[in-house]
Amino acid sequence: MPLALLALAIGAFGIGTTEFVIMGLLPQVGADLGVSVPTAGLLVTGYALGVMIGAPIMTVLGTRMSRKNMLMLLMGLFVIGNVISAVAPAFAVMLIGRVVASLAHGAFFGIGSVVAAELVAPQKKAGAISMMFTGLTVANVVGVPLGTFVGQSAGWRVTFLIVAALGVVGLAGVAKLVPDLPKPDGVRLRHEIAAFRSVQVVLAMAMTVLGFGGVFAAITYIAPMMTEVSGFAESSITWLMVVFGAGMVVGNLVGGRFADRRLMPMLYTALGGLALVLLLFTFLASGKAASVVAVFLIGALGFATVPPLQKRVLDHAHGAPTLASAANIGAFNLGNALSAWLGGLVISAGLGYTAPNAVGAVLTAAALVLAVISHRLEPRQARTTATPAPAPTTRFLTTQGELP
Repeated sequence: MPLALLALAIGAFGIGTTEFVIMGLLPQVGADLGVSVPTAGLLVTGYALGVMIGAPIMTVLGTRMSRKNMLMLLMGLFVIGNVISAVAPAFAVMLIGRVVASLAHGAFFGIGSVVAAELVAPQKKAGAISMMFTGLTVANVVGVPLGTFVGQSAGWRVTFLIVAALGVVGLAGVAKLVPDLPKPDGVRLRHEIAAFRSVQVVLAMAMTVLGFGGVFAAITYIAPMMTEVSGFAESSITWLMVVFGAGMVVGNLVGGRFADRRLMPMLYTALGGLALVLLLFTFLASGKAASVVAVFLIGALGFATVPPLQKRVLDHAHGAPTLASAANIGAFNLGNALSAWLGGLVISAGLGYTAPNAVGAVLTAAALVLAVISHRLEPRQARTTATPAPAPTTRFLTTQGELP
């Protein structure tokens, strides 16, 4: 494994921690800043919208920089945002801090996915992408539970200061280990934008929005759902987040392994299984054992879609993948924002803390329908696809040097 993948995983670990740790701390943050739990959920929505908007904007702004320098700049922005959140005197200021941190998220994973794919041979691209995203998933096994525990015992502000320190470590890792790869030859911003003309790219992003919306419909309000419906103690949220994180790690690695072999069957299995689990979770959340199993499966099945969907975007972006890759990361977070908002609506409507699970099941089922449509369109599109934009000159690196 190229050491640069480790650096990208370190940065992903810090970003993953700040993205997900808020979900276990919503009651504490809301109480401290004087807002309700559904209102505190806007910290999830705001972060997700910031990723969605920031991903393409930051990527475009970084087109004149080397990818390594842009990754370093993004990690610096991430640190600043988390410091603002940690010292925020009011809810509005914390929301600003979350948005500032989120601006780095989409571009980091989008650019990082392209860098990861360039570091290995073509048949190993999805595996390399999944290795970078392992940092994100491991954050949910280690960073998020520890952050939740610290937030509940020492205060949520301490958690965000620690997250900022993780960002500093990620910045140092990128500076030290990521090679300064040359920009692709012959690819300009107009080629990056042209990638969005591909029906398959658009469909993959739509699947990302809906599929990940299903995951976050359930997980955004996991703390009140588990305490108010399942009967878990507040202190149990920490290890429940560990269970979710463990599922993410397993799903991400399995998705990366099979996406390089049988991409669409992997998507069908993950999306279909996720819709079923979310539907059942709507009715079985009152049982503790069933809830633990469901939380694990939501993490596993949800993150099994990440490598195949990201690879699908890269494959159909026709030699200009950076902006499309970053935009797809934004699509993940658009799904997060959509589901957090819809979840808050059904809770506020008095339908209970399990209602977001049903919303998630509907969203994921819609993603599965799009996957079937995408697969059926592909043979026809392959016969009629126009000449693609110039392909970039790509170097495959290992820790020993350049492959022939």
